Amino acid sequence: MTATTETTTGRGVLLRVEGLTVAYPGRRGEDGTLAVDGLSCTVPEGGSVAIVGESGSGKSTTLHALLGLTPRTARTGFGRLEFRGEDGELRPVGDPRELRGRSVGLVPQDPVRSLDPLMRIGAQFAELHRHFLGLTDREESRARTLLALESVGVDRPALRVRQYPHELSGGQRQRILIALALVAGPRLLLADEPTSNLDTTVQRRVLDLFDEVRAARGLSLLLVTHDIAVAGRRADHLVVMRAGRVVESGPTPEVLGSPRDPYTRQLLTSLPSGLPARPASPVGEAPRVVLEARGLSRSFAGGRGRERVDAVQDVSLRLRRGRTLAVVGESGAGKSTLLRLLTGLERADRGEVFLEGARVRPGRGARTDFARRVQLVYQNPARSLNPSLSIGRVVAEPLEAHRIGGARARAARARELLEQVELPAAYAERRPHQLSGGQLQRVAIARALALAPDVVVLDEPVSALDQAVRFALLRLLGEIQERSGVAYLLVSHDLGVVRAVADDVLVLHRGRVEERGPTASVFSSPTSPWTRALLDAVPELPLSSPVSTHDRKTSR
Repeated sequence: MTATTETTTGRGVLLRVEGLTVAYPGRRGEDGTLAVDGLSCTVPEGGSVAIVGESGSGKSTTLHALLGLTPRTARTGFGRLEFRGEDGELRPVGDPRELRGRSVGLVPQDPVRSLDPLMRIGAQFAELHRHFLGLTDREESRARTLLALESVGVDRPALRVRQYPHELSGGQRQRILIALALVAGPRLLLADEPTSNLDTTVQRRVLDLFDEVRAARGLSLLLVTHDIAVAGRRADHLVVMRAGRVVESGPTPEVLGSPRDPYTRQLLTSLPSGLPARPASPVGEAPRVVLEARGLSRSFAGGRGRERVDAVQDVSLRLRRGRTLAVVGESGAGKSTLLRLLTGLERADRGEVFLEGARVRPGRGARTDFARRVQLVYQNPARSLNPSLSIGRVVAEPLEAHRIGGARARAARARELLEQVELPAAYAERRPHQLSGGQLQRVAIARALALAPDVVVLDEPVSALDQAVRFALLRLLGEIQERSGVAYLLVSHDLGVVRAVADDVLVLHRGRVEERGPTASVFSSPTSPWTRALLDAVPELPLSSPVSTHDRKTSR
């Protein structure tokens, strides 16, 4: 980014950062980590800047440092930090915490962890109203909350203020986080991977919302994302980071059209749409069915006088040995409920599940055997991994639970599995908090493979990974499948990933099967309008990118 008071677009600088460093001390004699190394950038008034890079590159740490949110153990330093005040003067910022709320609003990456699960939505707005605005009148706070929710497109605001976060969809929670970030009237929004866990259609709506809010309020945006296609479509300027350093920055058309750094070129060529399509299954006798569902249905009480919600309605499917079946659909389509039914975490109202032709019956013994043969990789590894255990113990947990091998053998198996998912064996001694989100996802996959299961259920397995790592991990999953014959049941909002790894695809809409068939035929000739909407929402690079033509040709 430019170091002058005016950006290349002619707009004044709203935020200037020069020489930002964030270092974490080592543990027990280990060397420390330099998470951000001399970062400099500017954000123009009314402009949008995107920071792009792989997991662990320092993107999120940069945002946290700008608001004084780095841990106390971190050594954070600025060569210069300036923000343009209401009077139009660009002034030094002594403490970045001063920017929180009134000057800068933060939209965090994970709404599940960012919203208080024990507070209703209205109460969470009221808390910010008291803190930033000194507003204590309940009725006025409620009126402001309803207007705020309506302004970000939340349906039925009067109902949502009475609900808890777990009662909302991912898209609704993300919209609420945006509304909360706007409570104090900031002039700059920091968005940390705001759409990484959303399906393509909801992702597009949320990103459109950012554009609408910026236009309506004259806001600036600093967006962190691992998806360079999203950044290319939504930002005026790009900052590319790797290993804590800025390797390239400049106007978006310039960076995408003539990337100078090899890492930027790698990001452009490793988009999900660039992954090779899954080859067609060979003609001949089909492999045996390992997991089957017949007529699964599940509904839930609506609560507060509302009608029951039919989350899954009469869904049947077959998953064959050595094959991958992908389940796709919009947020709220029933994908998560279906996975819970198939893995025994939820009991169906109607329908049955079969494992290699045998009906899965209730009972502790049957469930233990089922759990050994069907492993689940959760969407959010940070919530599913025990933070008190070493990574080696985490990976070996299934072996210990099923009393397989001794302690030494389990430890050796854990190190082997870590290397299979391209993590150093030495990581077995680390704790979950010492790993990035992408590294934790690989740990979760390694743990699922520990028992050599017949079926692995993958719930958004690469949603937390940067583009370059996805290639290697998806190739690894394919190699494991080819070698072992394991079957994958995949849920993913990334249709580039689905196209690359799935033999068959099942499209859900409002709990029902909307379309199914071989992935290639469904993607090339969708018959359902819902399938077409999913495909149309896939982000593509702007025309200025040298790989954008290839991106469009391979996207379906």
